[in-house]
Amino acid sequence: MNEIGNLLRETRENAGVDLEEAASDINIKPLILENIESGNIGCFKDIFALKDNISTYAKYLGLDADKIIDDFNNYLFEYTSKIPVETIEKAIEEKSKEDKKKEQIVSPYTKNKKKKWLVVLYVVIAILVLMVVVWSIKKITSNHSTTNHINYVER
Repeated sequence: MNEIGNLLRETRENAGVDLEEAASDINIKPLILENIESGNIGCFKDIFALKDNISTYAKYLGLDADKIIDDFNNYLFEYTSKIPVETIEKAIEEKSKEDKKKEQIVSPYTKNKKKKWLVVLYVVIAILVLMVVVWSIKKITSNHSTTNHINYVER
Protein backbone atom coordinates (compact mmCIF):
# COMPACT_ATOMS: atom_id res chain seq x y z
CA MET A 1 0.00 0.00 0.00
CA ASN A 2 2.93 2.32 0.64
CA GLU A 3 3.98 1.97 -3.01
CA ILE A 4 0.54 3.00 -4.21
CA GLY A 5 0.47 5.95 -1.81
CA ASN A 6 3.97 7.05 -2.81
CA LEU A 7 3.05 6.84 -6.51
CA LEU A 8 -0.03 8.99 -5.95
CA ARG A 9 1.87 11.55 -3.84
CA GLU A 10 4.80 11.77 -6.28
CA THR A 11 2.46 12.18 -9.26
CA ARG A 12 0.53 14.91 -7.46
CA GLU A 13 3.69 16.74 -6.41
CA ASN A 14 5.23 16.46 -9.90
CA ALA A 15 2.03 17.96 -11.33
CA GLY A 16 2.39 20.86 -8.87
CA VAL A 17 -0.98 20.22 -7.27
CA ASP A 18 -1.49 20.94 -3.57
CA LEU A 19 -3.23 18.28 -1.45
CA GLU A 20 -6.08 20.64 -0.53
CA GLU A 21 -6.53 21.63 -4.17
CA ALA A 22 -6.77 17.99 -5.26
CA ALA A 23 -9.19 17.26 -2.43
CA SER A 24 -11.49 20.11 -3.43
CA ASP A 25 -11.29 19.20 -7.14
CA ILE A 26 -12.42 15.60 -6.59
CA ASN A 27 -14.61 16.31 -3.55
CA ILE A 28 -12.72 14.05 -1.15
CA LYS A 29 -11.57 15.24 2.26
CA PRO A 30 -7.86 16.17 2.46
CA LEU A 31 -7.37 13.85 5.44
CA ILE A 32 -8.57 10.89 3.35
CA LEU A 33 -6.12 11.72 0.57
CA GLU A 34 -3.35 12.17 3.12
CA ASN A 35 -4.07 8.74 4.62
CA ILE A 36 -4.15 7.16 1.15
CA GLU A 37 -0.80 8.70 0.27
CA SER A 38 0.65 7.56 3.60
CA GLY A 39 -0.64 4.02 3.13
CA ASN A 40 -2.75 4.12 6.31
CA ILE A 41 -5.55 1.75 5.32
CA GLY A 42 -6.25 1.07 8.99
CA CYS A 43 -7.95 4.47 9.11
CA PHE A 44 -10.68 3.28 6.76
CA LYS A 45 -13.67 1.23 7.83
CA ASP A 46 -15.04 0.59 4.35
CA ILE A 47 -12.62 -1.00 1.89
CA PHE A 48 -15.01 -0.44 -1.02
CA ALA A 49 -15.19 3.29 -0.33
CA LEU A 50 -11.39 3.34 -0.02
CA LYS A 51 -11.04 1.62 -3.41
CA ASP A 52 -13.45 4.12 -4.93
CA ASN A 53 -11.46 7.02 -3.50
CA ILE A 54 -8.17 5.55 -4.77
CA SER A 55 -9.68 5.06 -8.22
CA THR A 56 -11.04 8.61 -8.33
CA TYR A 57 -7.73 10.03 -7.13
CA ALA A 58 -5.74 8.02 -9.68
CA LYS A 59 -8.01 9.14 -12.52
CA TYR A 60 -7.67 12.75 -11.36
CA LEU A 61 -3.89 12.44 -11.47
CA GLY A 62 -4.01 10.87 -14.95
CA LEU A 63 -2.84 7.43 -13.82
CA ASP A 64 -4.18 4.03 -14.89
CA ALA A 65 -6.85 3.57 -12.21
CA ASP A 66 -7.51 -0.07 -13.13
CA LYS A 67 -3.84 -1.00 -12.66
CA ILE A 68 -3.69 0.79 -9.32
CA ILE A 69 -6.86 -0.94 -8.12
CA ASP A 70 -5.41 -4.29 -9.23
CA ASP A 71 -2.26 -3.52 -7.22
CA PHE A 72 -4.44 -2.58 -4.24
CA ASN A 73 -6.44 -5.82 -4.57
CA ASN A 74 -3.19 -7.81 -4.65
CA TYR A 75 -2.01 -6.00 -1.54
CA LEU A 76 -5.29 -6.78 0.24
CA PHE A 77 -5.09 -10.43 -0.80
CA GLU A 78 -1.56 -10.75 0.54
CA TYR A 79 -2.51 -8.97 3.75
CA THR A 80 -5.65 -11.01 4.40
CA SER A 81 -4.17 -14.33 3.33
CA LYS A 82 -1.65 -14.02 6.17
CA ILE A 83 -4.44 -14.25 8.74
CA PRO A 84 -4.61 -17.83 10.03
CA VAL A 85 -7.85 -19.69 9.32
CA GLU A 86 -8.20 -20.52 13.02
CA THR A 87 -8.26 -16.81 13.86
CA ILE A 88 -10.95 -16.16 11.28
CA GLU A 89 -13.06 -19.09 12.52
CA LYS A 90 -12.67 -17.92 16.11
CA ALA A 91 -13.78 -14.39 15.16
CA ILE A 92 -16.82 -15.77 13.33
CA GLU A 93 -17.71 -17.93 16.34
CA GLU A 94 -17.43 -14.99 18.74
CA LYS A 95 -19.55 -12.84 16.44
CA SER A 96 -22.28 -15.48 16.31
CA LYS A 97 -22.23 -15.75 20.13
CA GLU A 98 -22.63 -11.97 20.41
CA ASP A 99 -25.52 -12.05 17.93
CA LYS A 100 -27.27 -14.78 19.94
CA LYS A 101 -26.87 -12.78 23.15
CA LYS A 102 -28.39 -9.72 21.46
CA GLU A 103 -31.36 -11.80 20.29
CA GLN A 104 -31.96 -13.14 23.82
CA ILE A 105 -31.99 -9.75 25.53
CA VAL A 106 -35.62 -8.64 25.72
CA SER A 107 -37.19 -6.38 28.28
CA PRO A 108 -39.61 -8.39 30.39
CA TYR A 109 -41.88 -5.36 30.63
CA THR A 110 -42.15 -4.93 26.88
CA LYS A 111 -42.64 -8.63 26.31
CA ASN A 112 -45.43 -8.92 28.89
CA LYS A 113 -47.18 -5.78 27.67
CA LYS A 114 -47.37 -7.14 24.16
CA LYS A 115 -48.89 -10.39 25.40
CA LYS A 116 -51.35 -8.56 27.67
CA TRP A 117 -52.55 -6.33 24.83
CA LEU A 118 -52.99 -9.34 22.61
CA VAL A 119 -55.10 -11.12 25.25
CA VAL A 120 -57.19 -7.98 25.81
CA LEU A 121 -57.76 -7.65 22.07
CA TYR A 122 -58.98 -11.26 21.81
CA VAL A 123 -61.34 -10.78 24.77
CA VAL A 124 -62.80 -7.59 23.28
CA ILE A 125 -63.35 -9.32 19.92
CA ALA A 126 -65.02 -12.28 21.64
CA ILE A 127 -67.36 -9.97 23.58
CA LEU A 128 -68.30 -8.07 20.41
CA VAL A 129 -69.06 -11.32 18.57
CA LEU A 130 -71.17 -12.53 21.49
CA MET A 131 -73.09 -9.24 21.56
CA VAL A 132 -73.81 -9.46 17.82
CA VAL A 133 -75.06 -13.04 18.21
CA VAL A 134 -77.33 -12.11 21.12
CA TRP A 135 -78.67 -9.07 19.27
CA SER A 136 -79.35 -11.18 16.17
CA ILE A 137 -81.24 -13.79 18.18
CA LYS A 138 -83.35 -11.08 19.83
CA LYS A 139 -84.22 -9.59 16.46
CA ILE A 140 -85.19 -12.95 15.01
CA THR A 141 -87.42 -13.83 17.91
CA SER A 142 -90.04 -11.45 19.17
CA ASN A 143 -92.22 -12.14 22.21
CA HIS A 144 -90.63 -15.56 22.55
CA SER A 145 -92.07 -16.73 19.27
CA THR A 146 -90.15 -17.18 16.08
CA THR A 147 -91.27 -15.10 13.15
CA ASN A 148 -92.32 -17.29 10.28
CA HIS A 149 -93.47 -14.89 7.68
CA ILE A 150 -92.00 -12.03 5.74
CA ASN A 151 -94.06 -8.95 5.11
CA TYR A 152 -94.10 -7.78 1.54
CA VAL A 153 -94.82 -4.25 0.63
CA GLU A 154 -96.88 -3.74 -2.50
CA ARG A 155 -95.88 -1.01 -4.84
